[in-house]
Amino acid sequence: MDSADAVGFAKVFKALGDPVRLQLYSLIASRDEPVCVCDLLASFELTAPTISHHLKSLRIAGLIDSERRGTWVYYWPVDEARQRVASLLGSREVLSAP
Repeated sequence: MDSADAVGFAKVFKALGDPVRLQLYSLIASRDEPVCVCDLLASFELTAPTISHHLKSLRIAGLIDSERRGTWVYYWPVDEARQRVASLLGSREVLSAP
């Protein structure tokens, strides 16, 4: 793994290091369609602005993307990021000494 990859993965793992964001990402990634904050509220004892803040962190990390539709913003997982994280977690390269 080169240093650019390491920096990118560090951002992803920092975003997923928060339990709420990890759960949000899991919920979004498990859906077949884009999800709005209104769909996620029932799963958390958090306000919509707090959930939106966590979603912004996931978006900045490149894990999800979004689109405004009327008054709601809809979110979906970025396939390339999901595949890269899955391949990294399954890679022995991460565990081997330099």
